[in-house]
Amino acid sequence: MRNIIAALALSLAPLTALASGGTDVHLEKANIDPHDKVSLQRGAQLFVNYCLSCHSAAYQRYNRTGRDIGLTDEEVKANLMFAADKIGELMKVAMRKDDASVWFGTAVPDLSLVARSRGVDWLYTYLVSFHLDPSRPFGVNNTVFPDVGMPHVLWELQGLQAPVYKEVEGHDGEKSKVIDEFELVREGSMSEVEYRRAMRDLVNFLAYVGEPAKLERERLGIWVLLFLAVFFVVSYALKKEYWKDIH
Repeated sequence: MRNIIAALALSLAPLTALASGGTDVHLEKANIDPHDKVSLQRGAQLFVNYCLSCHSAAYQRYNRTGRDIGLTDEEVKANLMFAADKIGELMKVAMRKDDASVWFGTAVPDLSLVARSRGVDWLYTYLVSFHLDPSRPFGVNNTVFPDVGMPHVLWELQGLQAPVYKEVEGHDGEKSKVIDEFELVREGSMSEVEYRRAMRDLVNFLAYVGEPAKLERERLGIWVLLFLAVFFVVSYALKKEYWKDIH
């Protein structure tokens, strides 16, 4: 029995590492607010402008998105629908997987569940930690996803940053260089504060896409708990009244 439990633990270890981001890099807090509809609207606009050309959110419909984040169908059509014609369509891209494999070296993943599988802190840190690396095909690398095949599509907003290294000594006494911080070498259209807020908005939207019914479930959950509390009081009073005659 112990051998079976040990085997199961070992088999689940890679899945646990994947769910936590699979990295030893310090993850910054995303600090998102799923109740902030203005943030969700900004995040949706960033997604369709910078992500949807390659990445789909194939389990999400435009009309459902608009309804959940506080937009009318007309506002969705005017501001979010650049890759579809009908308001009820799924948020898919026209790029074929074969073409993506040729251009980027791998199939481009759907982002419907990326916030749930990776975690919002991992996703936020990923979006703010692209840095220059001349050895990579697109000239950039990423701290939490080393040798990522994705170009830094948001560089015009963030600008370009170069890593600043520091020397650390390992447990075996050997010294190695690790990234200590980033130095901005080319300014973008946003300041650092503006860019980080924008990435929080984008992560907020992707977290919503991963679980659109979350807020509705939480709202219903409060009413269910209130009902159970009232039901408990009534049931307890009924129980006392019933057992009073028996004793």
